[in-house]
Amino acid sequence: MAFSQLLQDWEKRSAENADLLPTSISVHESDQIKLQALSEMYQLPANEIAAHLLSVALETLEAEMPYIPGSKVIRVEEGSEVYEDAGPMPRYLEAQRRLRDANKK
Repeated sequence: MAFSQLLQDWEKRSAENADLLPTSISVHESDQIKLQALSEMYQLPANEIAAHLLSVALETLEAEMPYIPGSKVIRVEEGSEVYEDAGPMPRYLEAQRRLRDANKK
């Protein structure tokens, strides 16, 4: 491997991990073994692998949160009324905003 490739790899990994925060979570023993196996296979720290897996899982969960039309029309698009979302997404986004604001203080 050339030094330029090594530097590019380090830059990419550094950027991907720039906002990682240490945290403590409980996992099932079978999942811990899977993380350790991935860590061994890819020569990466298990906590880094877990962080990336959790990120992808949350993105997938967010994409699958159902839109449930409420009773209030919030806009009209191409002649069709668009109703407020009465599903879990607005509460989830509000909780994120509140927690993000609290962390800034």
